[in-house]
Amino acid sequence: MFSGLRTACLRQPAARGFSSTAPTGSKIGAMSISVPPSVTLTHIPAPWKAARIQDMSTVNITGPLGSLTLPVPDFCTVAIDPAAAKVSVSVRDPYAREQRAMWGTTRALLQNHITGVSEGHVAILRLVGVGYRATIEQGGTIVNLKVQYAHPVELKVPEGVKASTPLPTRILLEGCNKEVVMQFAAEIREWRKPEPYKGKGIFVNDETIKLKNRKIK
Repeated sequence: MFSGLRTACLRQPAARGFSSTAPTGSKIGAMSISVPPSVTLTHIPAPWKAARIQDMSTVNITGPLGSLTLPVPDFCTVAIDPAAAKVSVSVRDPYAREQRAMWGTTRALLQNHITGVSEGHVAILRLVGVGYRATIEQGGTIVNLKVQYAHPVELKVPEGVKASTPLPTRILLEGCNKEVVMQFAAEIREWRKPEPYKGKGIFVNDETIKLKNRKIK
């Protein structure tokens, strides 16, 4: 009798989730994408193999500014509707956590690629500081920064990215692959991150920083 009472007292309560609502699908992933007339999409399915995990299929996106390739997980399906000029992404199980997460990610990457080959992506860097300057050298392949270092800072422009300086304190990066453009912008920013006391540094696009009061010893 006492052993049964002791077991009942020591029994752990059942685990309960934070939310009592049923999981829902991805709202972003369920949205269709409009395809401009100048963009062509080709879905190449992966060859089937006798394994639990299949290879990724690919989607080739071609437009007036270039061509890009997007790998698609095996549980994602890309449906291209040429008549309606739309493309949609779906998953095998919308209630599985991994598939639901990759559903919206795949749709966002596809949207970025379509925009990139038709309109392009742009990153504007602002150099804020006394003596901060930037120049493009060697036919647009090298970005030379003068940001108060004793040595020259020379960065090679990645393939598929066009760099220009409309002003000595502005760097304009253009390209069809958003990931490559923003990654190169982040590499340039690494040389002079914005600091919160004088507000100096290299700012990307609409980036701002809140100024702090200088510490008094």
